[in-house]
Amino acid sequence: MASLHFVIGGARSGKSAFAEKLALAKVDNGMATYIATAEIFDDDMAGRVALHQERRGAQWQLVESPVDLAAAIETADAPDAVLLIDCLSVWITNILVKEMNVDLAQASLVSALQSASGTVIMVASETGLGIIPENALSRRFSDANGQLCQAAASCADEVFFVVAGIASKIKSQA
Repeated sequence: MASLHFVIGGARSGKSAFAEKLALAKVDNGMATYIATAEIFDDDMAGRVALHQERRGAQWQLVESPVDLAAAIETADAPDAVLLIDCLSVWITNILVKEMNVDLAQASLVSALQSASGTVIMVASETGLGIIPENALSRRFSDANGQLCQAAASCADEVFFVVAGIASKIKSQA
């Protein structure tokens, strides 16, 4: 049976670093799999990706999956696997930008998570603490990301909220 963990926080809150430590703590023998959803379109994103790569060591196998996240989970999953998905919010952005069916993509992802046999750690940005965005695409993102984060939290055994590099467990399976 899978062990599902969800790490959520604001931009630059320390959520990815926390999730990486959590993943490595769960690796018995072997490597953790880092499932990256970002695509590099500009220098800023290249810098963000480089920062993440520098922080990770040789214990990581990289899988790039900007769109078909469910298939990436199904391919990398095994009873002793530790998968880190970074980040669901970037992934849902990719789905929106490519004008794919958000509901279908989310349902496929949730199904893959619920079918997983290893440990899966998901990272996402909390975008629901601010004001309602003024443009339609930003509102669609806010809605889709909020629904996705609720679905991830619902199926997760543990949920951590990260603020200023400090993780607080806000959900735990008894």
